[in-house]
Amino acid sequence: GQSPISPSALSQQHRSVRERGSGGHQHPAAVVPRWPNITVIISVLGLVGNGIVLWFLGFRMKRNPFTVYVLNLAVADTGFLLYSLAYLAAYMVEYLFCDNTDFHYILFLITMLCLWTYSTSLYLLTAISTERCVSVLYPIWHRCRRPKHLSAIVSALLWAVSSLLCWFMGIVCLVLSESCINSLLYVFVLNVLIFTPIMVLSSLILSIKVQRSSQRRPPGKLYVVILLTVLFFLLFTLPQSVDLLLTYMDIHEPTDMFHALACASSSINPVIYFLVGSYRKRRFRGSLKLALRRVFEEQADCGEDRNTPSRDPVGTIV
Repeated sequence: GQSPISPSALSQQHRSVRERGSGGHQHPAAVVPRWPNITVIISVLGLVGNGIVLWFLGFRMKRNPFTVYVLNLAVADTGFLLYSLAYLAAYMVEYLFCDNTDFHYILFLITMLCLWTYSTSLYLLTAISTERCVSVLYPIWHRCRRPKHLSAIVSALLWAVSSLLCWFMGIVCLVLSESCINSLLYVFVLNVLIFTPIMVLSSLILSIKVQRSSQRRPPGKLYVVILLTVLFFLLFTLPQSVDLLLTYMDIHEPTDMFHALACASSSINPVIYFLVGSYRKRRFRGSLKLALRRVFEEQADCGEDRNTPSRDPVGTIV
């Protein structure tokens, strides 16, 4: 998972658009990221981890409905980390060598790309937690009547929604600068007040089901991964969403520490996959591929499982 964007980025772009119209100017030193080294280290490690996940799930393991979501999530996380590094590089170049309007537009473009990948990650996590909640509440329907390509269709729709949202916000901020704050409010409402509550509610239901099931057998690794992923996403990124809104409304100064946490959120998922997948009999053991297989293996489909006893879906992958 990850965060919207560095608050300083949108704040700087919004102010620079307004100030260009009145002949004013704000020196970029006022919003230079304060955590560049930490952000770079976290981002590079996250790119390596997400790259490994993309390689194994994309080319080394058989795909199933859940891995389609995870692949898309890894792509979104990778994009966010790349754009974060690009933002830092572009900002430093502008700060050290030049200070002109063209670079403001470049930074604004990178900012919109960060917002795009963040929003997509949020939507995908919501889809993952919601579908797993449905699989627990209605296991027979999910195993036997769920549309075959539902994961791919939902993922494509979520990418499209995120693209349209960021395209709309970018156009409004560049063409109608005074309406930029209104477009950000729309994004905030959709991301924080609609998608996030859905994700939290489905995760709570899933957590209750897992806790009840754990009294009879250990919970499935897949469900542990989902709950941990959602938990870290909320801890690392939700504060920055609020910070971004407050900054953009000129209520307080931006806190760039949150962007480093956002990059950590985009980097931590591969670590969760490996630790949960390799944990067996109170010890961490096995290769990375084996750990991923333990997490993402799906139970037999409806046709293969008709002659076998029904099992609790929460405890199928142990």
